[in-house]
Amino acid sequence: MDKHQQQQLSLAKCSRQKYSEWIFRDVPSDITIEVSGGTFALHKFPLVSRSGRIRKLVAEHRDADISRVELLNLPGGAEAFELAAKFCYGINFEITSSNVAQLCCVSEYLEMTEDFSKDNLGSRAEEYLESIVCKNLEMCVEVLQQCENLIPLADELRIVSRCIDAIASKACAEQIASSFSRLEYSSSGRLHMNKQAKREGDWWIEDLSVLRIDLYQRVMTAMKCRGVRPESIGASLVNYAQKELTKKSSLWNPSSQTKVDLISTGHERLVVETIVNLLPVEKLAVPITFLFGLLRSAVMLDCTIACRLDLERRIGSQLDVATLDDLLIPSFRHAGDTLFDVDTVHRILVNFSQQDDSEDDMEDASVFESDSPHSPSQTALFKVAKLVDNYLAEIAPDANLKLSKFMVIAETLPTHARTVHDGLYRAIDIYLKAHQGLSDSDRKKLCKLIDFQKLSQEAGAHAAQNERLPLQAIVQVLYFEQIRLRNALCCSYADDDHKPMHNSWRISSGALSAAMSPRDNYASLRRENRELKLELARLRMRLNDLEKEHVCMKRDMQKSHSRKFMSSFSKKIGKLSIFGHSSSRGSSSPSKNSHRTDSRVIERTCASTD
Repeated sequence: MDKHQQQQLSLAKCSRQKYSEWIFRDVPSDITIEVSGGTFALHKFPLVSRSGRIRKLVAEHRDADISRVELLNLPGGAEAFELAAKFCYGINFEITSSNVAQLCCVSEYLEMTEDFSKDNLGSRAEEYLESIVCKNLEMCVEVLQQCENLIPLADELRIVSRCIDAIASKACAEQIASSFSRLEYSSSGRLHMNKQAKREGDWWIEDLSVLRIDLYQRVMTAMKCRGVRPESIGASLVNYAQKELTKKSSLWNPSSQTKVDLISTGHERLVVETIVNLLPVEKLAVPITFLFGLLRSAVMLDCTIACRLDLERRIGSQLDVATLDDLLIPSFRHAGDTLFDVDTVHRILVNFSQQDDSEDDMEDASVFESDSPHSPSQTALFKVAKLVDNYLAEIAPDANLKLSKFMVIAETLPTHARTVHDGLYRAIDIYLKAHQGLSDSDRKKLCKLIDFQKLSQEAGAHAAQNERLPLQAIVQVLYFEQIRLRNALCCSYADDDHKPMHNSWRISSGALSAAMSPRDNYASLRRENRELKLELARLRMRLNDLEKEHVCMKRDMQKSHSRKFMSSFSKKIGKLSIFGHSSSRGSSSPSKNSHRTDSRVIERTCASTD
């Protein structure tokens, strides 16, 4: 026996105790009505004078002199029938928002219409519903609550639809009135909206949170059609979700990883999927923390794939406002999996990258403006790159995190998203420290993600002494540190005519000056591109010498101690003419033959570039 049936039985017992107070005691009963387990000893005449259904039943069994009638599936049960019987006997009672839906349905069931009696129960209930309930939002919500157990009859009588339309209209009117109240004149005499004033048109949000999910969905859909603000719709969804999903679980605590009791997951799954379908299409209509909370719930409750993909797409479109705690989605699959759900985060990053690319493709401005670091998409890229680096550092100590998953997260964003690689270097160093069993090839593959030209001076000094990095990576670090040192020495010279070719070892990202015209910017970029390609040709020639010296260093490694090797290594680096001339007075310039070879390579490179 379910809870609803128990309530009906308890109401039937109460009815048996109370109906004797208003029934005619001096006239013996000639008919017994059974409703939902309760019995009512009544009289035929008052009933048949108002109820067409009971009149037909009595007329059909006139010969048998029927004395007992069972009314099956009567809406509202014994409580509703008692009110209908009171009306038949002429006993006064008050029609309220808590019983008007039952009265409408029971009058329809018993056929208590104007066809059988004037001013019957049906017309009285309808009049109260139209003139009183539909003009008050709180009453409409209460009637909808009563209709939860009266569907589908309440739908057929349009009780639900009328209340929903009334709620949507009332909420829309309240918001319009609230908007007008926030209008004010500025000091210049212009009319504008005061955004700091408190919005008073959203008081209905708390009232709607008591509705069942199917009725709540219909109300929200009607509000969208009526033009209620997306921010108000979002605030209502947040309030409803927090009430429904935090009753038995801790889905909204990002640091909590306790699994919920799966007994009532069916209802919670329905709530999550319904709320996701109701989310406004506008960005930032709901906080991104709420979207991540829904995503955690969807993963935990095993919601549909479409539901999760929709949330991932919405999160990806505004990932630049997310925090590290938002991205730390616990893994709920099995014990051998990673601590955090890396696959979901990867899909979110893919959505962000695709959304960023599509926005760039649809940009009407020129290529200079779309590539500018000051454009919104570029700013979002910088923020997300920093967020991803912090996320990689957080998940790196996980022993179950495979190298492929770590690398796919790091490689999702485009190369120009990171102007500084300190965060990525830190995350890779943590991963190498936690996974010391990696092979040399895997360590080299991992370190290729780092652009050592984009390391800061502190990170470069740390990387130069990091024994966890492969030798090839350390060589690159030392090489670029030598370039940094040379540039610092060259910049200290007072002679302005002698300008070094390497203006900075950190290559410019292509930022354009706002004071220059697009044509001047384009010419400047072409000159910078030509200079960089000339310098690249010189570096290729010098790297050939460096590779030869690297072979010799490997032989020395096998013979000498690591300290002796590093000492020898630094001496050999000092002897190499990497930069074309030495910063010290005693060093010699490169040979003429080498200079001629460089000139030929540079000329060929320039010719191919032009």
